[in-house]
Amino acid sequence: MQQTNSPLSNDIVREFVIAGHGNLEKVRKMLEENPELLNASYAWSETDHETAIQGAAQVGSATIATHLLERGAPLEICTAAMLGRRDEVERRITDRSDSINSKGAHGIPLLPHAAWSGDLELVQFLFRSGAKTGSSSALHNAVARGYYHLVVWLVENASPDLNSKNFQGKSPLSVAIERKHETIAQLLRERGSKE
Repeated sequence: MQQTNSPLSNDIVREFVIAGHGNLEKVRKMLEENPELLNASYAWSETDHETAIQGAAQVGSATIATHLLERGAPLEICTAAMLGRRDEVERRITDRSDSINSKGAHGIPLLPHAAWSGDLELVQFLFRSGAKTGSSSALHNAVARGYYHLVVWLVENASPDLNSKNFQGKSPLSVAIERKHETIAQLLRERGSKE
């Protein structure tokens, strides 16, 4: 097998993108050693590519996303939504109305990204502007963070599946119980959510 001198092997890019999902120290160290990783994209499949900042946006890691932005990573609309940068998101949607249908890594739509921010007004703006997909994922993100008012609004307005499963196979109610968000758990039980 022939050795390659490519500084950005698929394995290194994959490791960096995975670190972008929640390991700030590793992101810092790898980026320091190899700055070209900043915007490197890993192909999970032919149609599914992801950068470290997209991974951070996907899981709601504001500290990693901010670190990568400070190093020069581009600010995509999904990242702006996750960070709760309402003015930026509104400006982009006003400038280009089709950006309401933007998706981040793995095809995750804007609504779940915005839910990470806990910014109810941002979520409402996106919903009014046409961001209707991803309400179940948005509910999971809001529950995970304990954003009671956002959970209430999503349940009452966005028609999420209250028994949907997250990537760990857990329902919103299971997550609320696990994270000891008692008022959210009670609300979900009252609305018919199951563990």
